[in-house]
Amino acid sequence: MFLKILKWFARILAILSILFMIMFSLDSFEGSESFGHKLIGFMKHNIPAFGLIVFLVVAWRYEVAGGVLFIISFMALGIFFKSFAGNSASLVIIAPFLISGILFIVHGVLSPENKNKGIT
Repeated sequence: MFLKILKWFARILAILSILFMIMFSLDSFEGSESFGHKLIGFMKHNIPAFGLIVFLVVAWRYEVAGGVLFIISFMALGIFFKSFAGNSASLVIIAPFLISGILFIVHGVLSPENKNKGIT
């Protein structure tokens, strides 16, 4: 039961965190530019979110590899947002990716179904 909760908590936390990042890009639809310019701005703002969606797809199947990707994305976003050099408020946005990565790895290591496949 614990492993099932761990598995789904990691997935739901990652999904909600990605949706939270996407929510911040909705401000690109304000202003007086044409819809095409607004849509391009929206897509540019969501490049990190699209990458995280790809990492989530990887983590859904290969939990340890996906967990490592989420931890790497946490570090990359921390450098990009300068989280470790004074912008500690951005940790609210990126910390769930670290937590999700750790949970994916823990579940991938502890899960008996992965041990039967020879993944660990």
